[in-house]
Parts: sequence; structure tokens; C-alpha cells
Amino acid sequence: MFQAKLTSQLTLTALKRIQHGSCCYPCLTKLSNSFHQKEGMRTNDGLRSRPIVLTRVLYSQTIRPSVRLLQTQHNGRRSFSVSAASIVNSAPAHVQPYLRLMRLDKPIGTWLLYLPCTWSIALAAEPGQLPHLGMLTLFGVGSLVMRGAGCTINDMWDKDFDKKVSRTATRPVASGEISQMQALVFLGGQLSLGLGVLLCLNYYSIALGASSLLLVITYPLMKRITYWPQLMLGLVFNWGTLLGWSAVKGSCDWSICLPLYLSGVMWTLMYDTIYAHQDKEDDIKVGVKSTALKFQEQTKPWLSGFSVAMMSGLVVAGISANQTLPYYAVLTTVGIHLTHQIYTLDINKPEDCWKKFVSNRNLGLLLFLGIVTGSLWK
Repeated sequence: MFQAKLTSQLTLTALKRIQHGSCCYPCLTKLSNSFHQKEGMRTNDGLRSRPIVLTRVLYSQTIRPSVRLLQTQHNGRRSFSVSAASIVNSAPAHVQPYLRLMRLDKPIGTWLLYLPCTWSIALAAEPGQLPHLGMLTLFGVGSLVMRGAGCTINDMWDKDFDKKVSRTATRPVASGEISQMQALVFLGGQLSLGLGVLLCLNYYSIALGASSLLLVITYPLMKRITYWPQLMLGLVFNWGTLLGWSAVKGSCDWSICLPLYLSGVMWTLMYDTIYAHQDKEDDIKVGVKSTALKFQEQTKPWLSGFSVAMMSGLVVAGISANQTLPYYAVLTTVGIHLTHQIYTLDINKPEDCWKKFVSNRNLGLLLFLGIVTGSLWK
């Protein structure tokens, strides 16, 4: 009796969602209406069980497609979108742990690695021309692969720590879905792909890119020995500001690349400190360090200092690259975005920290747009 009622309630909840437009299958909407009409009908043994079973079968076969399509109605038009998580969930079961290991279901990290590359590639464009599309594509592939490799390295180092934190306990290595040896083999494949991308560049860039590998490997260890692991992450994640320019020009112009690189490092210190505030209680329990724990209630003044340093570096890089009015107009908007982000941040609310963290993708895209328009204005 209890089980029948529970099953009925779960099914009824799902059908109500269908009726209110959260499903894109008209046949199920009709089924929902029919179910609601019969909802009050009972037998001596409780709610009718056959319609419930039939509904559950249809729901499981129809509402849960291999790739979750999100459909909305707007002026009679249907629009669809596919999430990264749904793509991972639609993959074969034995492949999914590897895709989650490289965080393919959480693309924000790939964006934050890729965007500094786009800045330098765009700055290296000839006056009045768009950035090199081939390089943007190549660095996009490289960012996806190397971010995945970095996550694999991180999870191999942090297996024991991840088991103790609820947010990370389900990661494939920590949960035992993937063994250390399997992760190592997978890492070898990722690094091989990354090397293939690197070998498409000039010799200067190959040497420059290879020199960052030590930083990539040692970064996960920093949280054990210093309160500044976010600084090390900044050095790693913004290497593309150097590599992007040299890939286009053949070598680095340090009057442009260095201030751009330092700006990127300051940006990473900002967003990853915000990110670290989500985990500060767990970090204390497991004994790892972060700038969030170091700054604590003084976080906002520190973030303000980082933002000033970031903006200063972007101004210097723009002057050295002979950027024009649109670039500086966008920099003003970037500064406003940073100010709002810091002012409204609540470091004690993990959901707000996550919201501010992911907003940095839009900030990076905005800066890229400013560089492109500034170059076209020349």
C-alpha cells in the first residue's frame, strides 16, 4: 500500500511537470491529462497500479533520451540546447568515467584556460584584421585536452583528499571507478594528444609550451605546502598568453606578453580564490591550504588589489600593442564587471561563489571582443 502510494506520487510529480511544459512530447502531455482525470479513482487495494506502471515505462523510454534536449516555446518556435553534462551522460557507460575524469561535463575550466590564449592571438593579429582562425581552433583543442590532463593529474595526486570531501568523493579515481594505473594510461593518451597539438606550432612555441609541463605536474602539490596554490594555478592557466603570441609571431614580444601574462595571473587569483571559498570548511578538515583560508574576511580587499593589478597590466599591454578606443572602452566595462563581482560577493554562500566564479567566462569573452574590435579599428 505504501509503496503503491509512493510510486503514484513520484509518477504524478513527473506528469505534472510534463503538463506544465517541461516535456517536449505531446503524447505524454495527453497521457498526463488522462492520468490527472483518473487520479482520484481508487480500488479496494489503493491507487490503480497498471496505469502507474505503464506511465513509468513510457516516461523512462521517452522522457530520458540519450542526450537531454531542452525545449522552450517562444512565439510558436521551438529552440533546443544540449548541455555538456548530457553529452557525457549519453556516452557508453564504460567511457563516462573517463569523460568525467577530464571534467568534460564541466567546461568552465576549459574556457578559463582557453580565453587567455585568445587574448594574445587576437593581440597578435595584423591591424584591421581578424585573429587567426586556425590558431584559435588549434588552441581550443589544446585547451580541452590539456585541461583534461591537468584534472587527471590533480585527481591522481588528490585521491585520498577527495575521498574525504563530499563534493569530490564521487570523482572517478576517488570513488574507485578508475584505478590509478588506468588513470595513468589515460593521462599518457591525453599528453600525447597535447604533444600533437604543440608540434603543429613553430619551434620557439614548442620549446615554450614544453617548459610549462613542470608547472602542470607540480601544481596539485602546492595546496599541501603553501596558502598560495591559486598563484601557481595562475602561472599554469595563463601560459597561453605567451604561447598564443609566439605561435602567431614566431617569438614573444615581452613588452606585450609579460603584462598580459601578469594580468591573467591576477585574474586567476581572483576567480580561484572565490572558487576556493566553496570548499574552505572541507579544506580545513583535510588539511589543505588556499588563499581563501589565508585571506578569510579580508578577501574583498585582496580581490580589489588583484583587480587593480589586472587592469593595470591590460592597459600597459594595450599601449604596447597600439590598441585603439574600442579596446579601452571594453576595459572600462571589464572594470565595472570586476567591481560588481567583488562588491556583491558573499564568501559564506557557496552558491554565490559558484555564480561569481562562472561569470568570469563572460568577462574573458568580453575582453576578447574588445581586443578584436580594437584591432579592427586600427
